[in-house]
Parts: sequence; structure tokens; C-alpha cells
Amino acid sequence: MLRTLQIRDFAIVPVLELEFEPGFTAITGETGAGKSIIVDALGLLAGNRADTGAIRAEADKAELSAEFDISDQHPAAAWLRAAELDEDKHCIIRRVISRSGRSRAWINGRAVTLNQMQDLGRLLIEIHGQNEHIKLTRPAEQFRLLDGTGAYESELESVQQAFAVWQALDQEYDRCKAQSPLDAGEVDLLRYQLDELRADALSDQQLHELEREHHKLSHGAELASVLTSTAESLSADNAGVAAAINQTVSTLQPFAALDTQLTEALALLQEANINVDEANAAISRCSATLDLSPQRLAHLESQLGRLHDLARKHRVGLEDLASIRERLDHRLENAANLDQRLSKLQGEIRQALDSYHHAAAILHRLRCKAADSLGIDVSKRMQSLSMEGGVFCIEVTSDDQAKPSIRGTDRLDVLVSANPGNPPGPLARIASGGELSRISLALKVAVAHRDGDGSQTHATQIFDEVDAGIGGDTANSVGRMLSSLSQNRQSLCVTHLAQVAACAGQQIKVEKATGQTSTAINTTLLAPAARVEEIARMLSGLVSESSLKHARELIGQ
Repeated sequence: MLRTLQIRDFAIVPVLELEFEPGFTAITGETGAGKSIIVDALGLLAGNRADTGAIRAEADKAELSAEFDISDQHPAAAWLRAAELDEDKHCIIRRVISRSGRSRAWINGRAVTLNQMQDLGRLLIEIHGQNEHIKLTRPAEQFRLLDGTGAYESELESVQQAFAVWQALDQEYDRCKAQSPLDAGEVDLLRYQLDELRADALSDQQLHELEREHHKLSHGAELASVLTSTAESLSADNAGVAAAINQTVSTLQPFAALDTQLTEALALLQEANINVDEANAAISRCSATLDLSPQRLAHLESQLGRLHDLARKHRVGLEDLASIRERLDHRLENAANLDQRLSKLQGEIRQALDSYHHAAAILHRLRCKAADSLGIDVSKRMQSLSMEGGVFCIEVTSDDQAKPSIRGTDRLDVLVSANPGNPPGPLARIASGGELSRISLALKVAVAHRDGDGSQTHATQIFDEVDAGIGGDTANSVGRMLSSLSQNRQSLCVTHLAQVAACAGQQIKVEKATGQTSTAINTTLLAPAARVEEIARMLSGLVSESSLKHARELIGQ
């Protein structure tokens, strides 16, 4: 739920802070007062593209932020946890748009990309404008609405899993088919290259050991000399390090008890003596195992030379020769078994298609039932919106011959009839602009009421003048419908209709303040008396006793 919205230097707003409550909030004011600025700001916080023209004329940047309360069951809570951006049960989104065209975004104080902001924004904010019906022409939106009202999540998942299996097999088949068969000359060349690589190519560990041994032997004479001189300096009877330490220990031993620091020094010297003995033993072992054989060195240099030649031949580094060997081996094996593999894949694809079509057929039957039920529900709600005899329906047709889709084999067509006696037809060609807005509202309310736990409508619903072009009792019906939609949810509606505003739980008035050098907007959360006056103004343009009386009646209803 949206709790607060802060705007700074956006459009004509120097500074603005709004607080919102659950339920239905009406946003009202004179035409041109700046009501849609609030909607635009929320759209940017939901990830809409930014325009530097939205920055206030006197400012270098615009700053927007909003705070949301999020329950553990809210889809946004799971998204925030997965992105490691969660912060208790609150979510603060912030965005800064600068004159340079750069836009920066933060979620709970951590910088995020615009894509991340859009992903979260879809879960938090849903904006419905006067062209809301356009979304209904998009297949993705049609499936989202229908599948969101049907209790067939497991069947949807079965289709998705069956599609994934088929898709993986189909892609593998295409990859195998793209491999041209090898002629006899190509097979001989591959085998020759593999024989070379199998003889000399080494694993990473083997290559490391080979290079280490070669480096050691190539410096063998110097190493032998250093080992001899070091052993002598450590173990010489009278002049070595060990003799010096032993002499020092003997000298200090009688006085160690006189001072704790001497005791500590003596212990360190005794430990050093042990370390010297162990180092001397290690050096002796190294000397004993040192192989200065010229033949061994020549063998290693020959082996490394062959490896470098192979690396140049295949245009890779030494460390990549083993992977080249595996790739060529796999290519030769695939070439030998290509026909067999293609035949096997064809069989597996047929089985996967059978499973997919079986799952899709079950889903199709459930979708048809859900579409019929939703169509009846929306049609009933259309009657209360001055579309008596109006019909809404979703046709679900299945095409088993179509290429498999993650949605199944179904195609959806949204059809409406706004007037009695007219057969349903395509949405955009049958209904007028005002009718389209009302149909979209009826659909939104029907979906919300069929979604008992609110899982499909966790987002704050924002309606931007969706009531344009209507009046009279239809406006009363729209207001009641928006109020009904807001039960256990949150909805905001920018409206010019008093009948709609009267149905709201709270009302925010937007006013434009024009000075000699600047323009700004002010907002006021209306107290009951002020709300009566604002609705009276919306009814007649003037606040009079008759308009006040009418306003009280509307609110009372």
C-alpha cells in the first residue's frame, strides 16, 4: 500500500508531500490544477521513461520518492528478498532525474537499474488511463486477466513444464541437424588431430606439473649450489646457525629464571633451533631427490615444444589444448552417430508433443469455463454502467496445429457489444471511448472480486480520469464500483465528477498557485466540511446552499 509520496522540482511542483490511506482516495481540483502530476510522478517511480522536460524550470534536477507498506504475502516482498533489497515491511523507492538526461534510482537506499525499478513497479503500482482498453488487445494482458481469475495454477504449470521439455528437445534437434555430415577426408583429418592431441595434450594439473619440473631442472645447477651452501651454513659444527643458537641457549639458561622476558626469549630460541633442524632436514631431502639428468631436461623441453607447436596449430593457449581435444572428440563421435541421434530425437520430440498437447487440452477446457464465468460477471456489471443489454465475452479457441507456446494451444479474442441487439465484435471497433473506459472498469472490478485473497491486485490501483465522458446516474455507478474495488485494497482516482468523489473514503484537493514569477501546486487532505464544499463546487461550479445540500446528499448516499 502506498503510504507517502514526495515530489521536489517536478513539473510545476517545488516541494510536495502527500500521505495516503487504505481504501478509495479521490484526487480532485480545477481543470489544469496539476492533478495528473501525481499520477505522472508515480509512473516514473514505477519505472516509466524519464524526460528532462519534467524538471521544474528553475531547478537542475527533479527528485521523487514513495514509501510503501508491504506485507509478507505481497508479491513485492518475495521480489525484494530475491534481489536482496528487503527492509522490514517497508519499501522506499527514490528516483532523481537530472538536466543532463541521466536518471538514477534507489530501492531501500541501494542503487538499482531501471529494469529493476520496472520489475518492482509492476508489483506495487498499476496505472489505468483513459486508453486502458488498448491493453486488452494485447495477448499477454488477455491471458494475464483470464488466468488470474481461474483456479488452474497447477494445469498452467503442467503446460509450461511440457513446453520447456519440448523446446529443449527441439533446439537440440536443430543443433544436430545443422551439423553437416563429415566426408572420409574430414574424418581422417579429425582422427589425425585427435591422435596428436591424445599423445601430448595434458590436463591443467598435468601441464602445471610439467612446467614446474622443467623450470626446476633448467635451474638445477644453481639450485644444487644454493642447497649445498645453505646446508653448510645451517649445520656447520662451529660456525653454523644451529651452533650459534645452541651457544646462545647455553649462555642464557642459568639466568632464565631471573626475568620473565629472558624466559620468553629462551623459549623462542629453543623453538628456532627446532625449526632450523627441520629446515636443514628438508634441504637435505631436496638435495637427495634433485635430478640433474640432462636427458630428463631434454625430454621435458621436447614435450613442451610439441605442446607449443600444437597450441600454435590450433591457435589457442597451452591450457586450452585439453578442451580442444574434447571438442574434436565430441565432433567425431557426433558425426558417427548423427543419424542415430536425429532419429532418437524425433521420437523424443513426438513424445514431448503428446504430453504437451494433453496438458494443453486440459488447460483449454478450464480456460473455457473461466472465460464463460468471467464474461457473465463483466456483462452484469456493464448493466449498472448504463450499458443495458451490453455483453462482454472472451472466446477461447484451440489450434493444435500451431507451434507450441508456453501459454498452451489457446488463442483469446475479447469481444463486446455495448448495445442490445448488436452481436459482440472486436473491442476497439464496437465501443466508443466512454464505453471502453466503463468496460475496462467493469472488467477490473470483476477480476478483483473474483480474486478473494487479493493476490492478483496487491498493487495500488491508480485511475486517471477513467470516468471521462460520463455523467448522471452512470457516474454514481462508477463511483460505487470504484469504492467496491477498493475494499481491502487501495485505489486512487483522478476525477472531475462529484458523484465519483463522493464515494471515496478520503479526498485530496489539488490547487494551482500562480505568482508573478512562478507557478506551483498545493494539495489538501479535505476535512469533512471542506470536502462538502469541494463536492458542491464540482457539482455546479459555485458553492451555494443548494449545491452544498446536494453534496451532503451525495456523500450520505
